[in-house]
Amino acid sequence: MHLHTKLLGILLVILLSHGLLRAQETVLSSDELFQKARQEAFDHKNYPKAIALSKQALQKSPNYTDISIFLGRLYTWSDKVDSARMVFQDLALRNPTDADYYLAYGSLEYWEDQNDPALAIVDKGLLQAPKSEDLLLLRAKILKATKKYSEANQSLENLLKVNPQHTEGREQLLSIKDLIAGNEVGINYNFMHFDKQFEDPWHILSLSYKRGTPIGSVIFKTNLANKFASNGVQFELEAYPRLSKTFYMYLGTGYSNSDGLFPKFRTGASLYANLPLSFEAEAGFRQLKFTENIWMYTASIGKYYKSLWFNLRTYLTPGDDNISQSYTLTTRYYTGGANDYLGLVVGTGISPEENRENLLSDSPYKLKTFKTGLDYNFSIKTKNMFSITATYYNLEFKPKTRDNQIDVSIGYRRRF
Repeated sequence: MHLHTKLLGILLVILLSHGLLRAQETVLSSDELFQKARQEAFDHKNYPKAIALSKQALQKSPNYTDISIFLGRLYTWSDKVDSARMVFQDLALRNPTDADYYLAYGSLEYWEDQNDPALAIVDKGLLQAPKSEDLLLLRAKILKATKKYSEANQSLENLLKVNPQHTEGREQLLSIKDLIAGNEVGINYNFMHFDKQFEDPWHILSLSYKRGTPIGSVIFKTNLANKFASNGVQFELEAYPRLSKTFYMYLGTGYSNSDGLFPKFRTGASLYANLPLSFEAEAGFRQLKFTENIWMYTASIGKYYKSLWFNLRTYLTPGDDNISQSYTLTTRYYTGGANDYLGLVVGTGISPEENRENLLSDSPYKLKTFKTGLDYNFSIKTKNMFSITATYYNLEFKPKTRDNQIDVSIGYRRRF
């Protein structure tokens, strides 16, 4: 009998405890329920439970806007598009001023490829919060998706005025700079001084015309050179076609009949990939035809971080006995838009992108080169772009004989 009474008491305690726990659950505040819903969504990815908790919170506080926005997001993440729209449309009747509402609703329509409604929603949000970084970025993505690259560019420029260190904004801006329709002409003068290797300095004047198209830019260049006290001309054609959101290419070709000053023919191609975490990778080749063909294979990896861009590039040139190698590390600090930055370059070897490329031709001695340089680019009223570059080379052009060389370049481009 005593044992029976004891078991009955234990059972009573369990029932009372369960009842107390149930009572505690029923008295949770809307804020506490909101917090539990967020934990279920973010920590456990349990969207159905998070939805149930959010609905419970809204029963207590029907006008709690943050919870309604979160519920709309939960429906979006659960691919319940119609339910999400109902939540956001109900909220619209209250004329919300919260930028997060316009971001959540605009993102839903953008992900559903409803770009016109998405843009209208985001523009309303920007009237409420004109400096919202998230809304400015989303607006640029919507405009980019509809191939309105100039408007997307302006939205990104506005974003970077608000926060110059916005990594994704910087990355997006640079990714569309070759897609903006329009024309650009440029002129660049390059001067190179040699201490020992050559008696006369080199001069190169480059004239360029660039045409932006919806699939990428096309550039035509004419290079006029004075090297070894002789004159020469080279013509080049380059293109940067975009293949998808992830991939784009570089294609280039050139011709010159000025033997020894330029390669007779040059070609090149690279495939670029925009990778997660603001990385960019490239792989490709360059071919130079002097008396014989020189084939060079290139690869690079780049990374955007706030206002900085880092790029490590190599050129590998197979030979009869070994593989010549060139490595260059480039760092840029962006001070404004895509054409406003300070650059630092450190590297070894000679690359086919340099005006010294003809030093690669039939060299009886394997050139050993170190280089470092500074690059300053700035724009005035976005249409006028200036560049100043100075590079120092230390080159062992024959055994135990080194030369100090200075390369200075100034340029101007005008967009119209």
